[in-house]
Amino acid sequence: MKRIYTPSVGTNSWRMLLAEPELHWKRGASAMELAVSWELAARTNRGLPMEVAQVLDLHPSTRGAELVFGAPEHRVTLPGGQRASQTDLWAVVKANDGWASVAVEGKAGEPFGPTVSEWFQDASSGKRVRLDALCTALGVVPDPASTLRYQLFHRTASAVLEAARIGAQTAVLLVQNFRPETSGWVDFEKFVAQFGASASRGGICEAHRLQGARLLFAWVDCPVATDAQLALAI
Repeated sequence: MKRIYTPSVGTNSWRMLLAEPELHWKRGASAMELAVSWELAARTNRGLPMEVAQVLDLHPSTRGAELVFGAPEHRVTLPGGQRASQTDLWAVVKANDGWASVAVEGKAGEPFGPTVSEWFQDASSGKRVRLDALCTALGVVPDPASTLRYQLFHRTASAVLEAARIGAQTAVLLVQNFRPETSGWVDFEKFVAQFGASASRGGICEAHRLQGARLLFAWVDCPVATDAQLALAI
């Protein structure tokens, strides 16, 4: 768990945090697009990309949200195994209804990875511990045969666990998508449905309360950065 953060000096600060920058840092890919989007937005009054602010304003608990701080590639320690969940961006925002922990997952055509069933094949004891812990955090029943995407479980749990750590009343999983054609939307929609909620593109929905905090899911479609925007964000 990170406790000390240093100020960003532009998109290169985001690039340095990637596990494989040569592979993931390129125009049109989510890592670079997310960095440009948020670096430019940090200079505005609310500190949020316009499309993100518009979606957050659709729910009473996140209406009027302003960015307090954002931590790119934020790692959240999870039970079972040594590998933490690495969120593309953890954003702490202050809204009309208090603080919110927002796990931002950038997508630009990249899939959400293996299903729980695929990830759980030949499962170690650590994986069993992790799945149980994630489902406990999310208030759902563990299902090793689930066809839902494992990445969505640990990203959502990260938002929930960090909300509890900072005393926030709201946890949000927000997918910021940079390509209109994406298979990820169907996976996201199915994942949200298990909570009895209905996801919408360009919208936000409420699932249920977890240990006193509300859980929200949002999907935001954004355009890729222009050359001029990229130059400003560096």
